[in-house]
Amino acid sequence: MYMVTLIGNIILITACVLEPKLHTPMYFFLVNLSFLDMCYSSAIVPNMLVQFLLVRKTISFAGCGVQMYSFMLLGCTEGVLLAVMSYDRYVAISLPLHYSVRMSTSVCIELSVFCWISGSVAGLLDTVFTLILPFCGNNVLDHFFCESTALVKMACTNTFVTETVMLAVGIYVLLIPSLVIFFSYIRIIVAVVRIRSSAGRIKAFSTCASHLIVVTMFYSTAIYMYMKPTAKKSANLDKILSVFYTVTPPMLNPVIYSLRNKDVKMAVLKITQRHRF
Repeated sequence: MYMVTLIGNIILITACVLEPKLHTPMYFFLVNLSFLDMCYSSAIVPNMLVQFLLVRKTISFAGCGVQMYSFMLLGCTEGVLLAVMSYDRYVAISLPLHYSVRMSTSVCIELSVFCWISGSVAGLLDTVFTLILPFCGNNVLDHFFCESTALVKMACTNTFVTETVMLAVGIYVLLIPSLVIFFSYIRIIVAVVRIRSSAGRIKAFSTCASHLIVVTMFYSTAIYMYMKPTAKKSANLDKILSVFYTVTPPMLNPVIYSLRNKDVKMAVLKITQRHRF
C-alpha cells in the first residue's frame, strides 16, 4: 500500500508539472495534495512496518514527538486543503465567468500558504499540549503510531485542557472545512442540475463524486477520533478507524484523480511516449 501511495502520487505530480495544460488552479492544489499524501504516509508507515518486524517495539519520547507533530502538521494541512479544493470546484462550476479572477495565481498561492500555516499551528498546539502531560505506568502505547488521542489515555492527570485544545483543533481543521465542503457541494449540485448538456452534467458529477468519496472517509473518521471524549473511545476501534484517515486516503487520491481524469491520463501517456527510448 505504501509503495502504491508513493508511485501513484509521484506519477500524478510529474504529470501535473510537465504538462502545460494541467497548469491550472485545480491541478495546483492537486499537486499540493499529492505532496502532502506522500509525506503523510512517510511520517507513519515506514516506522510502523519496522516496528512490526522488531521483537522489541519501542520508540523514544523525542521520536514519538517528532512523529506526532509530523503527522498532525500534514493531517491538519490536508484537512484545510480539501476544503480549499472544494471551493475551487464550486467557483469553477457555479461561477465560471469569475473563475480566472477568484482563483488567480496569487490567490492560489495565498490559499496554499494559508493551508500550510494553519496545519503548522494546529499541529503544534495539539502536539505540545499532549507532550506536556505527565505519563505513568508501563508506558505501553496501544496504537500503531504516536497519535495524540492514544497518548492522552496514558496520562496520569486530568486531561481536560489537552482534550479541549484537541477539540478546538478538530473544529478548526475538520469540522469547519467539512461544513465548507458540504455547502460547496450543495451549490455545485444545484449548478450541475441546471446544465443543459447531459454530457456536461455527467462530467461535472464524475469530477466531484470522486473528491466527495475521499473527503467523506477522511473527515468522518477523523472527526470521530478528535472530537469524541477520550474516555468513551475503544482502543481497538480507534486503531481501525485511524487507517481510514492515515493510510487509505493517500493511496486512493492518486488512483481516483488519475484513473477517473481524462486530462491526467492523457498527460501521463504523452510523457511516457515522449521519454520512451
